[in-house]
Amino acid sequence: MLGMILAASIIVLVVLLDQISKLLVLTYLYEGRVVLIEGILNFTYVENRGMAFGLLADKRWVFIVLSVVGIGLLCFYLFRYVKRPLSRVGLALIVGGGIGNMIDRVRLGFVVDFIDFCAFDFWVWVFNVADAAVCVGAALFVLDVLLDMLNEAKLAKAKGASSQKKTEE
Repeated sequence: MLGMILAASIIVLVVLLDQISKLLVLTYLYEGRVVLIEGILNFTYVENRGMAFGLLADKRWVFIVLSVVGIGLLCFYLFRYVKRPLSRVGLALIVGGGIGNMIDRVRLGFVVDFIDFCAFDFWVWVFNVADAAVCVGAALFVLDVLLDMLNEAKLAKAKGASSQKKTEE
């Protein structure tokens, strides 16, 4: 039960942080740019009408439908089957980020992006708190799956080694 409360709290926290940050951007940064750390980090107002990195722009209802279905499936899986804490945190971050961006699509018709990491020439995308939550959540979930696979392999190897000893005796 505590795990489900933690997951729900993370989802709510991500949505609140995302929406508050976007409200501040719409209020104080609309169509502007603020340099936070010269050559490294800017806040730049961008209206993203596509999905990740602006792909498939102007397909708003497709994204809304896919978001509702995806978030619903992830919530079902998260609250019904996931038991490991790192996977719970990861999936909660993904769900919270998905909800945050879906709110923008429904309310505004686009997603507000503003975090402009410009330290490297190859990085040209502007993102938001929800996007960061989704990426960190996905990384945590994949890490947990990999750690679980390693643990399972170690257990299988140990079981095989103990079976081998019994056979030799």
